[in-house]
Amino acid sequence: MPELSVIVHGPNTQDHLTALLDSLAAHPRPDAEVVVAAVGDWARETAERHVPDVQVVPLPDGTGDADSRAAGAERATGRWLHFVHAKDGLPAGAPRTVAGRAAELPDTVDVLLVDHVRSTWHTTGLPSPDGPLLARAGRAGLALDDCAPLLRLTPLLGTRVLRAGFWRAHQEWFATDDEPFAAYAALLLADRVACLPHVAHEDRRLRPASLPPVTDAQRHALVDRYETLLDLTRDRPAAHAALYDVMVRDLLRTFARGGMPDPVAREFFRRASLAAVRRRPEGHRRPAGPEGVRRALLEEGAYTKYRAFQAANRARRAARTAVRTRRRQAGALLRDHRYRAALSRPVDPHLAVFAAYWNRGVACNPAAIAAKLAELAPQIRPVWVVTADNAALLPPGTDHVVPGSRRYWEVLASAKYLVNNVNFPNEVVKRPDAVHVQTHHGTPLKRMGLDQMRFPAAAQGLDFKALLERVDKWDYSVSANSHTTRMWQRAYPARFVSLDHGYPRNDVYYTAGAADVRAVRERLGIAPGRRAILYAPTHRDYEAGWTPRLDLAALADRLGEDTVLLVRGHYFYDGAASPLTGLRRTGRIVDVSAYDPVEELCLAADALVTDYSSIMFDYANLDRPIVVYADDWETYRTTRGVYFDLMADAPGPVARTEERLAELLTTDAWRDESAAKARAVFRRRFCEFDDGRAAERVVRRVFLGRPEEELPPVLPLEERTPAPTPEEATA
Repeated sequence: MPELSVIVHGPNTQDHLTALLDSLAAHPRPDAEVVVAAVGDWARETAERHVPDVQVVPLPDGTGDADSRAAGAERATGRWLHFVHAKDGLPAGAPRTVAGRAAELPDTVDVLLVDHVRSTWHTTGLPSPDGPLLARAGRAGLALDDCAPLLRLTPLLGTRVLRAGFWRAHQEWFATDDEPFAAYAALLLADRVACLPHVAHEDRRLRPASLPPVTDAQRHALVDRYETLLDLTRDRPAAHAALYDVMVRDLLRTFARGGMPDPVAREFFRRASLAAVRRRPEGHRRPAGPEGVRRALLEEGAYTKYRAFQAANRARRAARTAVRTRRRQAGALLRDHRYRAALSRPVDPHLAVFAAYWNRGVACNPAAIAAKLAELAPQIRPVWVVTADNAALLPPGTDHVVPGSRRYWEVLASAKYLVNNVNFPNEVVKRPDAVHVQTHHGTPLKRMGLDQMRFPAAAQGLDFKALLERVDKWDYSVSANSHTTRMWQRAYPARFVSLDHGYPRNDVYYTAGAADVRAVRERLGIAPGRRAILYAPTHRDYEAGWTPRLDLAALADRLGEDTVLLVRGHYFYDGAASPLTGLRRTGRIVDVSAYDPVEELCLAADALVTDYSSIMFDYANLDRPIVVYADDWETYRTTRGVYFDLMADAPGPVARTEERLAELLTTDAWRDESAAKARAVFRRRFCEFDDGRAAERVVRRVFLGRPEEELPPVLPLEERTPAPTPEEATA
C-alpha cells in the first residue's frame, strides 16, 4: 500500500492539468500513487496520455469538485490523501516529501498541513503568508485548540493532507463544492494536526473575469458557511475566537469588493451584522484603527454609515491621483467628448460594425458572416471599419468608416453588434446591451494570448494586461474545432461563450462548384491541365522581413513547365519590397501576395506547401494534398512556442530540406496513400465543425437569437462533400 495517494480532480480548466501531470511524471515518487478523477473529455484525454503512470477515473462534464474528489478517493489505496485540483500545481518533488513526512506520523494525527505558493496569469511562485505560522507550530502533532492561530492559514484543501481513515469517517463534511468550508472543517474535526513548513502545493488563481460571476445566493451562503463552522467550536474558546476573526475579516472583504445591487448589499450587510453580534466571543476586543471602525459599524448594523466611511476613503484615494489623471485625459478630451456623447444614446439594434485584419478590408470570417447576415437578416445594416488606404479597394457600395473619424466613434458607440477577427481598440467601451463577436483568423499551432508570455520573440511589445481587458469584452468566440476551443480557454481566460460552429470563411470550401474553381484559375492565368501549387509560408517573429526560404526559381525549374507556383507572402509584410521581383518565369511563378480573398487561391490550387501557417487547417477542408516544408522547425518551436508537434501530426509529408521538397513534388509522394492517411487523421481533428454552414449557425445564434438546439447540426465528416478539385472541375 502506498503511503500517499495524490488525487488530482476536476476539469482541465485552461489546460493547466497538462502541466500538472507532466510535472508529476518528471519526478520519481516511490511512496505515492496518482489518481486522476478526470471531469470531461479534455481532462480524460490529457490524463490517459500519462497511463500507466496514473490511474484515470473518467467522469462526465459538469461533475462538481466534491463528487470528483469522492470518486478519486474511492479508487485511492494510500494511507494519506492529498487532493489537488486540476487547475493547481505541485512543486517538483512535493509528493515524495509529503509521503516521507506522512510516514513518520502516527494514526492519532488526522491532518498534515503544508505550505504553498500562489500563481496567477502573470506571476508564478509567490510565497504564501502561511510559512511563519507553520514554522512556529513545530513538527509535533497538536490539538487545534492548542494552536488556534492555524485557523488563519489560507483555506485551501490542497494544503491539508488528510489521513484516509479520517476522510472516510467525516466524508459528509467534505461533500461540498465550497473548498474553504472543507478546508476549515478538516482542521476543526481533526483530533490532532501536524505541520510541514515546506511548499507542497501551488494555488493557481484563475482570472476572476474567466469565472462565472458570484451570485447573490453564494454571497449569502458565505454567512451560513461560518455559522455552521462556528457550531464546531462550542466549548472551544480559542478556536472560536480565531475563527470569529477570520469570519468578520472575510465578510467585510466580500462586502468591500462590491458588485452587489443596493438591495442585495443591504441584505448581505444585515446578515453579516447579525452573525458578527451573535457569534462574538465574550470579552472580544476589536482591533484599533480603520479596521476597528469597520467592525464597530458592522456590529451596529449601520449600513448607511459604513457606506459613508467607504466613500470618504475612496475620495481620499482619488484626490491623490487627480493630477496624473487630468494630464493623461487632456490629450483625448475632444475625442472622448464625442464618443461619450454617442454612448449616451440608445444602442441601435439594427447596426453591426465589422472589421478584419486591423481594418484592412472586407475579409475572413467577418466577411462571411456579413454576407450571410445580408441574406438572413437584411434589416441589420453592416458598416465596415477600413483604413483610408484600403477604402478604395472595397466592393462598390460598401458602407464604411475610417478609424479616428467622427462617424467612426459614433458607430462604435451605437452599434448593437461588433464583429472582428482581431480586437477593437482599447478605448472602445463594452456597452451592456452590445454584443462583441471575436471570430479569430486561424486555428492555433503557434502559442497565442497569455501563452506567448514565456517566449520573448512573440511577447515583445505586447501589453498582456491591456490584452485581457480587450478579451473581457468578448461575448462570443468562434471556433473551428475542439483543439481551438480548448486553446482559446487557456490563452484568453475570460467568460466568453465559445461558438463551436466552424469558421465561416471555410464555408466556401463546401459550397463552391466546378464553375467557381474554373473561374478562379482563369483569373490567375492557370491553363487547364497545369498543376498549381500554392506556397504560403507564415510570419516569423524573429525575422525582420520576408525572405522566401526556398530557391523558388530552382524549384520551378525542377517541377517543370506543367506546374505553376502561386506564392503568397504573409500580410504582415505588406508594403515591403517583394522578394519575388524578377522571378516570374514564363508564368510558372505567380506572386499572389496581394490577391484576395485567399480562399479563392486555395480553390485554385491542386496542393498546398506551407510551413507553420494556419492556412493548412483551412485548406484541409478541401481534402487535397498538403506538404509541410519545415526547414527551421526547432527554431520556430523554441522561439514562438507551439501547441502540438507538427512533425508528428502533420497533414501530409514533411520536407526538412529543399532537395526533399523537390523529391516529394516530382514523384507521387505528395499525394500517395501515406499522404492521404495523414491528411484524413488531420482533417478529423481540425476540420471538426466546418461543413459549409458555419456562417449560418453564427448568424442564427448571435443576430437572430436562436438557441443551440435550433441551429443546423454539424454534418459528420464522411457526409461532407468538398469543392471539386481543379482536375474534377475541368473534366
